[in-house]
Amino acid sequence: MSTNTRNRLESQYAGISLEGTPHALSAWFVVALRFLLGGMMLFAGIGKYTGEAFDASGFLVHGVDPASPVSGLYATMAGNAALLEVINVVIPLTQVLIGVALIAGGFLRLAALGGALQMVAFYLGGWEGEILALFDSTLIYAALFLGLAAFGAGRILGADRYIEQLKVGGQTLVEKYPKLRYVLG
Repeated sequence: MSTNTRNRLESQYAGISLEGTPHALSAWFVVALRFLLGGMMLFAGIGKYTGEAFDASGFLVHGVDPASPVSGLYATMAGNAALLEVINVVIPLTQVLIGVALIAGGFLRLAALGGALQMVAFYLGGWEGEILALFDSTLIYAALFLGLAAFGAGRILGADRYIEQLKVGGQTLVEKYPKLRYVLG
């Protein structure tokens, strides 16, 4: 295994420049993080199918702290039977899809955004209004999902690397449809 690979991280935003040289093993840790978060989501979703019938109303009614800025919204959602049925299908289904996408490394940015949005929704539901809430595990998971998207983790030993190179009319898929770069990577 070569540890001589030259990697660079560079960014300039709002007049601030960031530079770094990550270790050659960094790519392996990105893939490991992708598998870990993917497995977490996959088994969270599967668990909702194999255990007792999943019902989001327990969280929406009893799991939301009254200090949370979304407590009224979540209570309203729990009070609407039709919407609650949709939520009861969407949550486990998207968790399984996000998990599979992360493990396969396909449509990674879309999956990572979905995972981050779910984690932020769970975070807001449990928010008590304290500064220590910034270290809540669901918010940390959201940041990890976004980190995977930022690294283009689907291109590292993942399906996105191959999906982006598919030829369509003599061009690669992302050359023909550049907006796909927002969901692949």
